[in-house]
Amino acid sequence: VSRCNAKPQRALVDEDFTAAHKLAFDITGNELTPSSKYDFKFKDYAPWVFRHLRQDFHIDASDYLVSLTSKYILSELGSPGKSGSFFYFSQDYRFIIKTIHHAEHKFMRKILKDYFNHVKHNPHTLLCRFFGLHRVKLPHGRKIHFVVMGNVFPPNRDIHETYDLKGSTLGRAISDEELQNNPRATQKDLNWVNRNRKLELGPEKRHLFVEQIKRDVELLARLNIMDYSLLVGIHDIERGNKDNIRDNTLKVFNPDASKPLTKETSRRDKRTSKLNALRMAVKVSDPVALGPLTLPSNSFSERRNCIFYADDGGLLSTNERNEQGQDLYYLGIIDILTPYNYVKKIEHLWKSLSQDKHAISAVNPHEYAQRFLSFMIHALKVNHDVLSVLDKNSHPHTE
Repeated sequence: VSRCNAKPQRALVDEDFTAAHKLAFDITGNELTPSSKYDFKFKDYAPWVFRHLRQDFHIDASDYLVSLTSKYILSELGSPGKSGSFFYFSQDYRFIIKTIHHAEHKFMRKILKDYFNHVKHNPHTLLCRFFGLHRVKLPHGRKIHFVVMGNVFPPNRDIHETYDLKGSTLGRAISDEELQNNPRATQKDLNWVNRNRKLELGPEKRHLFVEQIKRDVELLARLNIMDYSLLVGIHDIERGNKDNIRDNTLKVFNPDASKPLTKETSRRDKRTSKLNALRMAVKVSDPVALGPLTLPSNSFSERRNCIFYADDGGLLSTNERNEQGQDLYYLGIIDILTPYNYVKKIEHLWKSLSQDKHAISAVNPHEYAQRFLSFMIHALKVNHDVLSVLDKNSHPHTE
């Protein structure tokens, strides 16, 4: 990142979308020559493209580096996710580092140009905000691919309810028992419907929301993508932060290699001993609970450039007179790296033998997009003036 940003800005060329740069490092992050013994190798994909994307999303390069190179990172209780991916947060809760499968990595590189162009033409997109694509390789170890994304949720607000909405209702619920054991669990489509939850947006916000969802799913359908979700976080303004949810659900990974060396050594041996101490600290460290007052007290300034994050990092509920409501919504379309490939087609065929083929999650991308858009429109408390979008969008067109 720093190397790329040190160079003068320039327009992108086709080669930038397929570029990849390899570097080797020791455990402290010092770059090594190619022939040296390394602790890990780092591969940076399409650095110029992501530099432009970060600028489009109003991310300052220096802030980005500071956030991601802190001495500790955060992880959420319950990681890894259902897909086997691990999630980590930058120390300021601003960015998410997510491990991805090699197939997802390849697919992201394939769609990167389309994603980039969509962001250029849709600065208020609700699609997941990607800031970097990388790979780490350990000696004699496997390759780990990961992406850096923007965190939909803010550092300064407790999220009282979380929903993952796909527009599919078949099996899309968590049990009352699970919710009772973990009130902060991510709920799903049927939970949303059964609790009669609605997004309360006044006329102006409602039209903007539906139009942007429509544009975003048209892109995803064109790219043969399905299985994505709208992540909805709800902050009850009246409850505020008194439950201290964030500090109770985050833990810190902070290797401690500060123990003094036991004997006098040469400068070179000292360095080797420190490296070995750090290697051991990383290997044996367990995440610990997050201390109080660690997270920033304000939402991130760059989010205010998007209309859906302009109200203290989120979207304030409003009534039909555009008067302030009681909830702050934090919204984003996530998990957008799943193509409708032969695995998903087989899943569709198998499940449709015993279940409603239109209600299952695995359907073709155009049907998925239409169903997703329909669910989000019907998730609005008032929707009479946006229902016509469904008729116009019965066959999502390409951009």
